[in-house]
Amino acid sequence: MNESATLPDGYEISADADRVDIARVHHWLSTDAYWAIGRPRDKHEAAMAASLNFGVYEEASGEQVAYARVVTDRATFAYLCDVYVSPDVRGKGIGVAFVAAVCAHLEPFGLRRILLATADAHGVYEKVGFTDLPAPEDWMIRVGTP
Repeated sequence: MNESATLPDGYEISADADRVDIARVHHWLSTDAYWAIGRPRDKHEAAMAASLNFGVYEEASGEQVAYARVVTDRATFAYLCDVYVSPDVRGKGIGVAFVAAVCAHLEPFGLRRILLATADAHGVYEKVGFTDLPAPEDWMIRVGTP
């Protein structure tokens, strides 16, 4: 991915799933992300295996500082989820640049919609073009087991 120009100097974005620090990402999500608290490691790894995985890395150290996952059919629909930026680097614009790069990576698929759910980061996603559902009454959910 070549969208790293919008990131602060010293960081890069990658869509290479092999670069993802699985243990670090699982720790972040299972201990600090309200939507994934307590997620078992095997569930996390299964979710990653069936998704596109993205990371932001410090160029000098290679250390991962952010993660996002996309579930998609690569034709009509995508669900952007598990977006997490390490508290150590929040406030530097990494989140907005990261989500913009992920969306740019998905553009060649010609998706009809990219969906996400957030309780507290609406402002981040609005900067990248996400809006409220135009007809929320058309949407339904079936909640399964965690």
